[in-house]
Amino acid sequence: MSARPSPSFAELFTPKLITVLREGYGGRQFAQDAIAGLTVAIVALPLSMAIAIASGAKPETGLYTAIVGGFIISALGGSRFQIGGPAGAFIVLVAATIEKHGYQGFLLATIMAGVMLLAIGYLRLGAYIKYIPHPVTVGFTAGIAVIIFASQLRELFGLTMTAEPAALLPKLAALWAAAGTVNPVAVAVAACSLALILGLRAWRPRWPGLLLAVALGALAVYALDLRVETIGTRFGGVPGSLPAPAWPAVPASMFFEVLPAAAAIALLGGVESLLSAVVADGMTGRRHRSNCELVAQGYANIASALFGGLCATGTIARTATNVRANAFGPVSGMLHAVFLLAFMLLAAPLASYIPLATLAAVLAIVSWNMAEKAEFARLLRQDRGEAAVLLVTFLLTVFRDLTEGIAAGVTLGAIVFMHRMAEAVQVTDHSDLVPEDMPDDVGAARRPYEGAANEVVVYRISGPFFFGAASSVAQTLQRIGRSPKAFVLDFAAVPLVDATAAREIESLAHGLARSGVRVWVAGASAPVRRSLLTHGLTRKLVGYAADVDSARRRALSGEAGPAD
Repeated sequence: MSARPSPSFAELFTPKLITVLREGYGGRQFAQDAIAGLTVAIVALPLSMAIAIASGAKPETGLYTAIVGGFIISALGGSRFQIGGPAGAFIVLVAATIEKHGYQGFLLATIMAGVMLLAIGYLRLGAYIKYIPHPVTVGFTAGIAVIIFASQLRELFGLTMTAEPAALLPKLAALWAAAGTVNPVAVAVAACSLALILGLRAWRPRWPGLLLAVALGALAVYALDLRVETIGTRFGGVPGSLPAPAWPAVPASMFFEVLPAAAAIALLGGVESLLSAVVADGMTGRRHRSNCELVAQGYANIASALFGGLCATGTIARTATNVRANAFGPVSGMLHAVFLLAFMLLAAPLASYIPLATLAAVLAIVSWNMAEKAEFARLLRQDRGEAAVLLVTFLLTVFRDLTEGIAAGVTLGAIVFMHRMAEAVQVTDHSDLVPEDMPDDVGAARRPYEGAANEVVVYRISGPFFFGAASSVAQTLQRIGRSPKAFVLDFAAVPLVDATAAREIESLAHGLARSGVRVWVAGASAPVRRSLLTHGLTRKLVGYAADVDSARRRALSGEAGPAD
């Protein structure tokens, strides 16, 4: 059977929008997408502003991100149902970048992240993002949830503060110092908003609880003249139109300063968007194109930053809402962006009355939902190695930095994996196996292995023979007390060999050669044999045979010729 040819560039990077239109798209499908798009826009409106405020930016920047970035992600992406916009997972990273480099520096980092995502997508490296261990994803998501909740305590209690540190421990100290400034009205607004959202979720789950809480909070502020901070008092309201695109006003030297932040934004954006696409696939039975999705994320981040918006990525909750609203294809995501633009154009003056305590209640719900509490507990109970990866990622994310948490978690996860693979490698002594039974009248010439157990020792190596296992395998082989005529190493069950493992075998072969003992490698696959030859195990030093029987026969005959 011939191998399937590699997919073409067009197959990999054709947006799902084109695929849907080719399948046939009419009025019925557009109506489905319009209803789904309006449903998602109602959810996205309060979330976009709340995420922007929590990130240390103005509320309108969240709307710009959902409108510009969300439209491009749906139009160019590789998922039929992906909804793009600002995401809660970015709050910590965005806030830290703005605090360190200013908002214009953050915009530059977002553009650079977009370029990185384009490179990752066009180089077809999207598949490698899936190698981030699951405990790392759970750990940094839970860490982000803790930080988001902590960042909303100021608004939930209406505290008066001149400055709020970004780091968790200094933040908590500053919040405690301001405890005497609690605003009972803000506490009441936040409590009522939480009660309304949770109550509707329990009794009327199809109602837009987030939007109703925001709308009723704004109505209460307007009608009752409540003394709480609002979008208007803090930010002066929300503009009624999109700004003109512009390049960030930063010096060229800042390019290198924001490079680490850009890499972190690209990594987190890629992980978050592909996770969201996988969730949509699981809900619908469809399959997304990962590299096409990353390319769309790249263009969306560049465009969002040029319009003054935040990082754009696929959003799991809004994507799931889109699927549950019976969307047909990417047009629903594009219409969600159009509806948000219409809301901003028509209702911008009303946004001034939205209390920050209500938006804080919205984000408190978001942070609670983000933390995979049951999965966190399961990983802690299931395995010590995965628990260590989870806790390192979680604690570094909470108390140090998101980038450090992910880097340390991935590194520790790789070490745990290599340790397990090294433990899976086995060395089995085959030299004492009883040979095949033969009739008594069979002559010596018919029994080629008579006495072979004493003259040829066979060891079978099973598993990936890499640097993690090389030392233990070499020590096992070097502890062999016998000095036979030849050693046969059965590599039939070895899928790969790296330079370190080959070096250990070379060292063993040189040591045995000085004692007049020949080493044979049997059953090695073509890639493994090439690797051994490349790393110094030449045919002068080691004999190669197709299988153990052939190696044993040739070793007994004293042959040292070319491989089978």
